[in-house]
Amino acid sequence: MLNLSKIQAITLDLDDTLWPVWPTIARAEQVLQDWLSEHAPQTAQLCAQAGVRQAIRADINQRHADKAHDFSFLRREAIRESLLRAGDASHLADPAFDVFFAERQNVTLYDGVSQALARLAVRYPLVGLSNGNADVFRTAAGPYFKAAVSARVFGVAKPDVRIFHAAAAELNLPPDAVLHLGDDATSDVMGAINAGMQTAWVNTQGHSWPHEAPQPLTVSHLAQVCDHLLT
Repeated sequence: MLNLSKIQAITLDLDDTLWPVWPTIARAEQVLQDWLSEHAPQTAQLCAQAGVRQAIRADINQRHADKAHDFSFLRREAIRESLLRAGDASHLADPAFDVFFAERQNVTLYDGVSQALARLAVRYPLVGLSNGNADVFRTAAGPYFKAAVSARVFGVAKPDVRIFHAAAAELNLPPDAVLHLGDDATSDVMGAINAGMQTAWVNTQGHSWPHEAPQPLTVSHLAQVCDHLLT
């Protein structure tokens, strides 16, 4: 159960908590493919083969295992490797990634999320806490957030307790005064619990609870959190 009297701020996961991530990624990849078709057609032809594209990504992920927390780095290097293999200019990796990344921010919030964030932000400072490479301030959710802590910048990813503690420090609060909300039962919920935060599971995908630890407060939509905190 939440200790409502202690909660002074909220950290929120982004992808699949505030918006569905895979439709966003699919659109960004299509925009990237269209750009490559114009500027690096040999690479576009290579990347049109799903198996080749996935093999390049897997190779880059393995080659740069120390960068597993930095999706932007891995995406850019996969583009660069694709350009090299196709015989196009490798310096095109940076502008190609910029095209992808701009579309990556073009998210579609779940219905009602904007209203829920607006309600929560009136009472609590909100901080984004994400393993992904979305920049919350470039999305429709941005106006409601005070700050953001990302695995890419911080250097480690959830469920590592250090990134949760960094978010609490950003708020100048002890961990138990912060409520973390997220969709991933391991990265978000167990990570927050181990870091000493309060937590609720925003189970947008309808998953079963996978851990032996007791299941925390579970909701299917951010708006339901408002019902618990703001009544």
